[in-house]
Amino acid sequence: MTPDQYCEEAAARSGSSFLAAFRFLPAERRRAITAFYAFCREVDDVVDEVHDDNVARAKLAWWRNEVAFTWAGQPQHPVMRALQPAIARYGLQESLLQEIIDGMQMDLEQARYARYDDLLLYCHRVAGVVGQVSAQIFGYQDPATLDYAHELGIAFQLTNIIRDVGEDVRRGRIYLPVEDLQRFNVPVDMLKRYEESEAFVQLMQFQIERAMAAYHHALSLLPAVDRKAQRPGLVMAAIYRTTLEEIRLDGPGKVLNQRLSLPPLRKLWLAWKTWFLGIKS
Repeated sequence: MTPDQYCEEAAARSGSSFLAAFRFLPAERRRAITAFYAFCREVDDVVDEVHDDNVARAKLAWWRNEVAFTWAGQPQHPVMRALQPAIARYGLQESLLQEIIDGMQMDLEQARYARYDDLLLYCHRVAGVVGQVSAQIFGYQDPATLDYAHELGIAFQLTNIIRDVGEDVRRGRIYLPVEDLQRFNVPVDMLKRYEESEAFVQLMQFQIERAMAAYHHALSLLPAVDRKAQRPGLVMAAIYRTTLEEIRLDGPGKVLNQRLSLPPLRKLWLAWKTWFLGIKS
């Protein structure tokens, strides 16, 4: 199995919406973004699937070294061997991948966030930076496109937090800021009992509005000159915003006890429509 094949299989196993966004890319960029996505999956899986925190920390430390080895021209893992050609081609920075690992490390160090501003640091590391690296691979002319990509990544992560509330509680993590829980009178014990109270519904409606505003802000930053190159991100925005809308229509309180996901064919339709017809902010 070649490094590229390893990454393709890893991406396919994830069943992520991102795959629909990559489908229409030229082969070279598709290989690069698939390798980068596989890297993100590898380090994320360390936190989600390794139940001993000390083992997880050791694995993340290994990945830190592997990133450094890759930028020194000596990658060992098939994911990094697949990603290495993209480093010079697209101007990728080692510091950004290290910062993604910093974000994964945060999951081992804390399970609660007092304020929304505190949560934004986490979102920056695990999603905003991912957006920036992805934008580099997709291609851009105007540096402002990196700001757009960062903010779009934040919007994606806010969507993930909303969609995965119940799943995260079961893992012992609550990403909803304490200040928001207090504002809407939703005690942590209520979350742990998976109670779909009216207070919780109102809390989640607020979270959905915040995420929708984040999409609007991000898309307003995308320079026209880079709109075509950045179509993969626009595909993801279409899929994620539709997911948010479905959560709103289905009932925001249900996220405690179920995880909503769009059917693959609907994702493909949104991808095709966005790629060829565009998307409005």
